[in-house]
Parts: sequence; C-alpha cells; structure tokens
Amino acid sequence: MEEQTTRTFEELEAWKAGRELRIFVFRQIAPILKELKEFDLCNQIKRASGSVTHNIAEGHGRYHFLDNSRFCSQARGSLNEVLDLLITCNDDSLINDNLYQTGREHFNKTLRILNGYMSWLRRSAKAKGQTNKTPETPLNL
Repeated sequence: MEEQTTRTFEELEAWKAGRELRIFVFRQIAPILKELKEFDLCNQIKRASGSVTHNIAEGHGRYHFLDNSRFCSQARGSLNEVLDLLITCNDDSLINDNLYQTGREHFNKTLRILNGYMSWLRRSAKAKGQTNKTPETPLNL
C-alpha cells in the first residue's frame, strides 16, 4: 500500500518494480535480440517495458486518484505486453528458460504491487468523494 506522503513517482513501489523490469529487459533481453537481429521484437519489448514506468510516473503527476488509476491501467496493459513478448521470445528459443523465468518473476512482482497501488488509489478516490469528472488541481501548486 502506498503512503499519502509520497512526493515523487520515484518513491512509488510500483514504479520501482517496473523500473527493475525495464532494466532487466534493456540489459538482459534486448542485447540478445539485437545480436540475433530481432530488431522489431527488441524495439517492441523495450517500448512496452518503458511504457510501464512512464505511465505510472505520468499518472502520479495528475493529482487525481481516478485519473492516476487510469494511467496505472495503461501501465498494467503494457506490463502484460512485456509478458507476452517474453513468452514469444521463449517460444521461439530466442531466450533461455532461465531468462524467461527471471522476466516472469519481474512481471509477477510488478503486477502484484501495481494492482495493490491501483486498489489504494480507488479506495482513496472513494474516501475523497472523487468521481470520473474533471481532475482537481492541488491548491499548493
């Protein structure tokens, strides 16, 4: 569960887990795909893994629980895309089973934390009486 005192997206556990996944993809998977000349697949998995953290960060900057949750939903979609691409890489014998399992562990951890954060956002929105209407702007900006 995320604390209300979180000031930057870099403090979010969901972002941190997504970052670990992105670093894994960029450092462990992408070089293999480049070496095998699987450039399209390489670019796609790099974009999808980056999209996880980008959407969490962008949502955090919205200052509205439900708007933030929508961006986290986009991040979760990208996270699932990363898993599908890892499965593709494994099915096509582009990566070994150990790399696939490590990637799957990163996926599972990120998904668990992201789902928890999204639940917290929805509960917080309900507690604040926020609806799907226009986001509020904080007064301290």
